[in-house]
Amino acid sequence: MTSEKKIKALGLCSGGLDSILAALVLREQGIDVLWISFETPFFSVDKARRASINNKIPLIVKDITGRYLPMLTNPHCGYGKNMNPCLDCHALMFQIAGEMMGETGSDFLFSGEVVGQRPMSQQKKSLRYVEKNSGFDGHILRPLSARLLPETPMEQKGMVDRERLGDLSGRGRKPQMEMARKFGVTDYPLPAGGCLLTSPGYARRLRDLFEHQENFTVTDLDFLAHGRHLRMEDGSKLIVGRNQKENEALLNLYRPEQDALMQTKAFSGPVTVVPGGGSEKVLLQAAAVCAGYSSAPLGAPVEVSVTLQDKVMRFTVMPIPRAGVQDLLII
Repeated sequence: MTSEKKIKALGLCSGGLDSILAALVLREQGIDVLWISFETPFFSVDKARRASINNKIPLIVKDITGRYLPMLTNPHCGYGKNMNPCLDCHALMFQIAGEMMGETGSDFLFSGEVVGQRPMSQQKKSLRYVEKNSGFDGHILRPLSARLLPETPMEQKGMVDRERLGDLSGRGRKPQMEMARKFGVTDYPLPAGGCLLTSPGYARRLRDLFEHQENFTVTDLDFLAHGRHLRMEDGSKLIVGRNQKENEALLNLYRPEQDALMQTKAFSGPVTVVPGGGSEKVLLQAAAVCAGYSSAPLGAPVEVSVTLQDKVMRFTVMPIPRAGVQDLLII
């Protein structure tokens, strides 16, 4: 190392094994590493928090929903297979991390990206796009694949020893698992996607939301992760819980000042929410759908409790069979 002061690096952390290894590779060189993890309705920081504790690496958590949504609604490079704007997402994350280099005293940024591991976001051209569009070109290092990529200014200046960086590529995990053993890392999550935007079901719901609502809140986005979603004939949405866990989630998200909440009275059934409420016609139809998903027998009237803006109503409806609402299901 040729620098007189200790080098410090700020890394993007998802909490996965690659993020962990990238930080440890740099720490092994005597570099002071710090992580930042970003939170939105589409991905959480839970894994990053756990990785931070296990590996004794400081973690900054930042909610970037306000800056993320404008990008998500109109990503420059479009979407992946579902509603995942991976290239523009990564560029935005590096941009925000780069803006924090000064206040954290960091000399450069890094991530656990591996060349060729993901078909859209981790090809060499993609990695280059992200760096150029982050606004911090020349400040980003990918320690696990650095020797397969052009030499960075950090390596040229002697901040980092290029020969001690990695040359990983492809989707195989064996090299990472071997590195994990070397570093004594035993607690790390399976390589499963943690971003809801890559989920086909969630993506369909999000696309539907964009098509029907010009303005939406974080709660509207949080609703997308729970229950069956139906789009009524007048454009209203109905969300029906599928199990106790989802029922509890819907109750927690329910906004008394604007949403309608429904439950059958004499029979076990789902928590049902109409975001933003609706006309009496809409509420009657929604109550009938709610009854249809309950344990009530078909062909007999069912009483449904409807709460809207602190007003409790009782609707008696004929349950609509589940087969009768299939064309209304978003998923």
